[in-house]
Amino acid sequence: MLDKKKTAIDLMQVTKTNDELPETILHSLIVFSDEDMKGITYSHDDALVIMCEALKSYNSHQDTVSSHEHDEFLLCMSLQSNNHSSISNIVYTPKNSSYLSILNFSIQNLRFESVTTPKPLVIITPLHESQIQPVIYCAKENGIQIRVRSGGHDYEGLSYTSQVPFVIIDLVNLREINVDVEKKTAWIQAGARLGELYYRIAEKSRTLGFPGGVCPTVGAGGHISGGGYGTLIRKYGLAADHVIDARIIDVNGRILDRKSMGEDLFWAIRGGGAASFGVILAWKLELVDVPEKVTVFTIAKTLEQNATNIVHRWQYIGHKLEEDLAVRVFISSVNSSQDGKRTIQASFQSLFLGGVDRLLPLMQQSFPELGLQREDCTEMSWIESALYIYGLPVGSLEVLLNRTQANVRHFKAKVDYVQKPISKNGLEGIWKRFFEEEAAEAEMLFVPYGGRMDEVSESAIPFPHRAGNLYQIHYMVNWDEEEASERYINWIRILYSYMASYVSKFPRAAYINYRDLDIGVNNKVEDTEVVVMQKGLQFTKQAGFQVMEVERDSLRLVQNLHAELSIAANAASLFDIVALLYDGDGGMCHFIP
Repeated sequence: MLDKKKTAIDLMQVTKTNDELPETILHSLIVFSDEDMKGITYSHDDALVIMCEALKSYNSHQDTVSSHEHDEFLLCMSLQSNNHSSISNIVYTPKNSSYLSILNFSIQNLRFESVTTPKPLVIITPLHESQIQPVIYCAKENGIQIRVRSGGHDYEGLSYTSQVPFVIIDLVNLREINVDVEKKTAWIQAGARLGELYYRIAEKSRTLGFPGGVCPTVGAGGHISGGGYGTLIRKYGLAADHVIDARIIDVNGRILDRKSMGEDLFWAIRGGGAASFGVILAWKLELVDVPEKVTVFTIAKTLEQNATNIVHRWQYIGHKLEEDLAVRVFISSVNSSQDGKRTIQASFQSLFLGGVDRLLPLMQQSFPELGLQREDCTEMSWIESALYIYGLPVGSLEVLLNRTQANVRHFKAKVDYVQKPISKNGLEGIWKRFFEEEAAEAEMLFVPYGGRMDEVSESAIPFPHRAGNLYQIHYMVNWDEEEASERYINWIRILYSYMASYVSKFPRAAYINYRDLDIGVNNKVEDTEVVVMQKGLQFTKQAGFQVMEVERDSLRLVQNLHAELSIAANAASLFDIVALLYDGDGGMCHFIP
C-alpha cells in the first residue's frame, strides 16, 4: 500500500532543491499514474494527494524566498527615497487590495492573466522620472529583474511576466503630451497611448498627424522603440523614423537625452527595442503633414466574388501605388451565402491622403480588379480616419482617450515578410487552413510596403525591413476558452510552418514589436555568441552594423529570456549585451476591418 505521507515528503524534498520545479511536477503527474514504478502502483487519487502536498511545500518555500526579496527590495527603496510617503503611494505589493487591478489593467492578452502566470513582487507606478531611479538601483542591489510596461500590448506578456523574481515599472502615470504646432513637434511620455497622442495633435491642428500604429491603446514607449507603423507607412515610413530626441534612464540611473547619450545609443533605441538599454521616459517626435480631407474605403470580396484572383493581383501593385495611397488586406473566414457553409473573405481597407476625385482615377488605372466606386468612399479628416481604420464609429474623438481595450481575449500572433508574390495555389493553401474549426476567429493582415519604406536605408535605424519587401503578413488567432489554448496555438503554428516557402528566407525575418517565443528563447546568459547571432538575424538581417560599449552591470539586472532581445545584433556586440530592461508593448490590437 502507498505510504502517501512518506512519498509526499520525498517529493517535497525534491521540490526544495530542484530549480526546474514546473518540469518536475509535470513529470510526476506522468509517473504517478496507473503505471507500475519500482513495484509501486499509484492511482490517480494517490497522485493528487502527492501533488497537492508537493505544491504546498513548493509554494511555502517560494513564498519564503519571495518574501525575503520583497522585503529587501522595499527596504532599499525606502532608504533610496528622499520622501518615503511619496514612494509608498506608488508601490503595490500582493498585500495591497488594488495590486491585482493595477496588474491586470494593462494586460491585453488573457493568456497571461491566469492564476498560474508569475506575478511581480512589487509594482511601481511612478508619477515622476525621479521615482524610477531608486527602482533601478534597488533591483540591481537585490538581483531582481525589472519589467517595464507602457501599454501592456506585448504579445508574449514579457513586459509584465518573468520566470524569476521581478518587479514591474508601470509607466501608466507618465502620459504627458506637449504639441508644438509651429515647430511641428511633440514630446510624449512613454506611458501615453497612441490614441492620446493623435487626440492631442488634433486639438491643435487638423493638418498634422503622426505615422504611428492603428490601435489607440498601444503605449508609446514600446511601440516607437520597436519601429512602429500604421496606415501612413507608405507615405512617411515608421514612427521611429520620426524620433528627433529622447529621454532615457540608463543602468546607472542617469537621465540622458540625445546629446548626453550620444548618437550610437540614440540610433539603437529607435527600432531596436530601447528597453535593452534603459527605461524610455519620453520621445520627441517630428509630426507630419496631412491634408484637410482624406478618403477611406473598405471593400470585401469572398471566394465567390473572385477574392483569390483579386488578392493575387494586389500583390503586384500594392507596393507600387502612389505613396499617398495604402490598401491593406484582411483575410478571414465568414459564413457563406450558402446555408451552413463557410467561405474566405478578403477585405480591402484603404487610407488615401487626398479627395475621392483624385482617388478614383488612380484606382481605376492601377487596380481596376477591385471595382472601386464613388459610393464605396468616404471623405473625412485624418483624425476621423484614425477612428474609422480601427473600427470605431466616426464621431466623438474622446474615444481615443480611452486607455483600455474594449475586447481583451486570448490570442497568439506571428509575423512574416513577403518578397515575392504568393502563387494562387499558395493562396488556396492558406484558404484551406482557414476552413478549419480553429480559424473561425483567425485573421491575416497584409500590410503593403513600398513608397517611403523603399527609400530609407535598412541601416538608418535598427529596423532593416525596407526595400525588397512587398508586404508584411501579420497572423492572429483569438479564442475565449483558456483550456483550448494549446489547440489554437497549434493551429497558427501549422499555418506559419506552411508559409515558410512563401516568405523571406535566410533568415526568415521577424518584427521585434511582435514578440513570438516560438522563434526561440535564449538560455538565460548561457547562449553562445553564435546562437545569439543566429536568433538576432531574424530581426535585424545583419549581425552588427556597429558595435557600442554596453554596461556589463546590465547582466546582473535582467536575463535574456527571448530571442528578440538580441536586437543588439544591430546595436551592440551580441555577446556583450543581455537586456537591461524589458518593454515590449509594441504590439497591435485585434484586427477590426
